[in-house]
Amino acid sequence: MRSESSVGTNPAYEPAMRLLLSILLVLMMVPGWSGAERVAQFDRHRAFRARPVALFPGTPERRRLGALVFERGYVLASGDPEFGGFSSLLVDGDRFVLLSDSGEAIGFRLDQAGGLKERRFATLREGPGSGWDKADRDSESMTIDPATRQLWVGFENSNEIWRYAPGFARAETHSAPPAMHDWPGNRGPEAMVRLRDGRFVVIGESEPWPGGKGRAAIRFDGDPTIHPRRGIRFSYLPPKGYSPSDITELPDGRLAILNRRFTVFAGFRVVLTLIDPRAIRAGALVKGIELARFAPPSLHDNYEGIAAVREQGAIKLWIVSDDNQSIFQQTQLLKFRLDEARIAPRR
Repeated sequence: MRSESSVGTNPAYEPAMRLLLSILLVLMMVPGWSGAERVAQFDRHRAFRARPVALFPGTPERRRLGALVFERGYVLASGDPEFGGFSSLLVDGDRFVLLSDSGEAIGFRLDQAGGLKERRFATLREGPGSGWDKADRDSESMTIDPATRQLWVGFENSNEIWRYAPGFARAETHSAPPAMHDWPGNRGPEAMVRLRDGRFVVIGESEPWPGGKGRAAIRFDGDPTIHPRRGIRFSYLPPKGYSPSDITELPDGRLAILNRRFTVFAGFRVVLTLIDPRAIRAGALVKGIELARFAPPSLHDNYEGIAAVREQGAIKLWIVSDDNQSIFQQTQLLKFRLDEARIAPRR
């Protein structure tokens, strides 16, 4: 005879047992998660450093590359395997902001000796999609209003432009400009700049307008997140075999554009071109003049970000590379002086 206190016959245990069996059954029937992992973020507890480099590693005394004169350069590195992937940058004196193609930003001050100070981090917590996948935060271009410190970011997979409060504190507004609707995924607003007059220039990476040549481009009459339909379409013609990767406005109003090419056998090659904004008109095909070509034996990598500043009457250019978080590439941050005597004066 079984005791009346047996578990099998005690009514107090039956609800708990049924709940436990139900949970076990669900766990057995539901498959494990096999989707994409959430995009990794920079480890803010790991410091990054700057190591000096020469423009021509084999002959460090060489400093000229076309119309550029090399002033200094660094390789940025960290023990964090997620560090890198920078696609755009902003420069204000000795203050830098670099934005990665996964929505992660770093800021710092860089002194003349290459010392890094005031390191800081930011994450684009608001943007296209949920932010779980890297494709949601594929931030390829960035520009700023120096007066308000508001920031605009171009996301290429969604063909959207978002405006953020200073320091990426919060998203303020965004739009998906209709003219960019058919730009292919991963080929969207690769290059973007806010001009000093308040207009914006945005260039797609690889596609022409239907029936056109070059690369599809738009000059917005104002903030594209507020007035996404106001502006003109034009085309930018990069050097043959190259595609634009970033754009900046020089102090004199001309526009400098990075253009890159990648092949399995040659790796990355980059050409810097210069265009006159007065050539930008509705339907125009705008071609730049070559300023410099990054190829062996000089440093050459996946240069994706460019910023221009004026120092002591000279135009200086900073360029950053996207290392794709690959052991075969580097995050290079290079500074040049533009030798204006080597280029035709603006008429």
